[in-house]
Amino acid sequence: MKMKNLYVALSGAILLGAATLVPAQKTPSEPAKAVQPSSMENKQAGISGDQYKAEKDRIEADAKAAKAACKSMKDNAKDVCEAEAKGKEKLAKKELDYKKNPNDKNAQDVEKMKAEVAYEVAKEKCEDMKGADMAACKKNAKSEKDRAVAAVKGKKVASAGDTSMTAGTKSGTASSTSSYGSATTPPAAPEKRSPGK
Repeated sequence: MKMKNLYVALSGAILLGAATLVPAQKTPSEPAKAVQPSSMENKQAGISGDQYKAEKDRIEADAKAAKAACKSMKDNAKDVCEAEAKGKEKLAKKELDYKKNPNDKNAQDVEKMKAEVAYEVAKEKCEDMKGADMAACKKNAKSEKDRAVAAVKGKKVASAGDTSMTAGTKSGTASSTSSYGSATTPPAAPEKRSPGK
């Protein structure tokens, strides 16, 4: 008798479980929606994939033509020409990325690339000089690039509500660069004099 009751109870449980699963299998669950980061929320404002590909092909063709024009040049003029051609291509591609997906990060990347391209071209132009003049020229080009990059990073810090003075910088020198004009050291604190002196 006990076995019969156990068998009936077990059979009933299996049938009840199977009956509840059948309707669940007939109604598919709603697919999960992908969460996009806030920097990509305005993606629909950008250009289409076809426009992007056409623009990218045009940029690459222009870069190839510009590099070909440099081949007839000699010495450092050729190097400067090639640096300008490469720089224009890199910058155009960053600008195209911004057109496809206009957000703050891509806008900042465009500004950084402008500074990097200007630095690479200026550095090549310095090669025409000799000795101390060349070293000073390269140092000046590097400081200009650093100043431009710090300004771009400074925009980000300012737009974030100044929550951190060192956000986005390696050593926190961006705030001292914009305030004091030198990324190396901020002005010294005034000396404290003891009351006896």
